[in-house]
Amino acid sequence: MSSRKARDVSVDCPCCGAKLQIDATLRKVIAHEAPPRSANAPDLDRAADLLQQQAARREALFRQSTEDEKKKSQVLERKFEEALKKSQGEPVEKPTRDIDL
Repeated sequence: MSSRKARDVSVDCPCCGAKLQIDATLRKVIAHEAPPRSANAPDLDRAADLLQQQAARREALFRQSTEDEKKKSQVLERKFEEALKKSQGEPVEKPTRDIDL
């Protein structure tokens, strides 16, 4: 067993900081120890939560814009009715043309 240990090499991964145990004869990784989680490492759960929050915000903005469009058509209809009422009381005049001047 001790001769086996002599052929094993322990190495720290330069990218992620994981501890790797490599068999020198086989030239393969035989053991892997995950690096400690740092505070600066990206958190997938937090990222998923942020994506859900953004999706909910987009949905709320879309609903608000559809409500605004519905109200916009109602406002335009109301303005048209008011203009129609106002114009019904005025006499109808023939518009002046450039040629008449």
